[in-house]
Amino acid sequence: MLAQPRTALKSLRIGDIVFDTPLTLAPMAGHSNFALRSLCREMGGCGLVCTELISGNIVKNSRRRALQRFDWRESESPVAVQLYGVEPQIVAEAVRVVVDHGADIVDINMGCWVPKIAKKGGGAALLRDVKAATAVVEAVVKAVAVPVTVKVRSGFEDGVVTAVPFAVAAEAVGAQAVAVHARFAGQGHGGAADWDVIAAVKDAVRAMPIIGNGDVHSGADARRMLDATGCDAVMVGRAALGRPWLFRQIATYLSTGLNLPEPSRAERARIALRHAQLTLETTHLPEHVAVRELRGQISKYRLDAPGSAQVRNRLVRIVSFAELESILLEVAAED
Repeated sequence: MLAQPRTALKSLRIGDIVFDTPLTLAPMAGHSNFALRSLCREMGGCGLVCTELISGNIVKNSRRRALQRFDWRESESPVAVQLYGVEPQIVAEAVRVVVDHGADIVDINMGCWVPKIAKKGGGAALLRDVKAATAVVEAVVKAVAVPVTVKVRSGFEDGVVTAVPFAVAAEAVGAQAVAVHARFAGQGHGGAADWDVIAAVKDAVRAMPIIGNGDVHSGADARRMLDATGCDAVMVGRAALGRPWLFRQIATYLSTGLNLPEPSRAERARIALRHAQLTLETTHLPEHVAVRELRGQISKYRLDAPGSAQVRNRLVRIVSFAELESILLEVAAED
């Protein structure tokens, strides 16, 4: 296959903040912590990053618990902080707190489909009522001076696309960008993303950037999404887990048409060790709790030889950082 012609990699502007690439890391519960965000940027190609979702109620009612969730640092600025909630004023109060703690952008979660969020009316469930969802956005926009963005699903009920009218309304009250995960809430992560929804949202808004999300695993996928939808940026989520170098690969493909190779097992182990070290250096969690989270995160680096699951089976049983480090150094030495 012939390489695509070289093109300048477009920047992404949200309010007055400009990102060098139109590639963004999705906020993912249990994954999008400081370590992953920093590693994706270190490896190149990643522009905007966003924290895991934080409950507006926690910020309002328990400052101590909230501060444990505040893992962003000045060194990674600009960074977006994602909040969710149902009551406009409660979310607005929480937004003021996270901005006081250094959030450069505030992202409102209207895409989470998990029952414990949706049953309370938060996340994607807000999309059942465009007027109520817009009221949350308007309250947040009025509360802070930083840019406000929103991450949505195609809609809450299967087949009922509310992302389009919501995006129009959100832009009218001051939202600076909307990211569209092109699946309905009931789909979770299953089924194919319907990029036509992203295109419809892009066509409907006046000027704010639209970020496409769903089924992007490679540079070729990102190119197809940009061309098919006209979106301004591409958000990558699960495909970047265990592959923080993916953004560099996508950026290279978009600008040169070249496919960078995957790192070797030994290289992946060294990157995984960096991931673990960043986690232990910056987490608010006790080591044994952080190590439990790392089991699933590091297992995604595919460190086994073909046909084997030995390394993964060891990783999912680790109880200390020293044990994790020993396993990763062992694989890293196999050059």
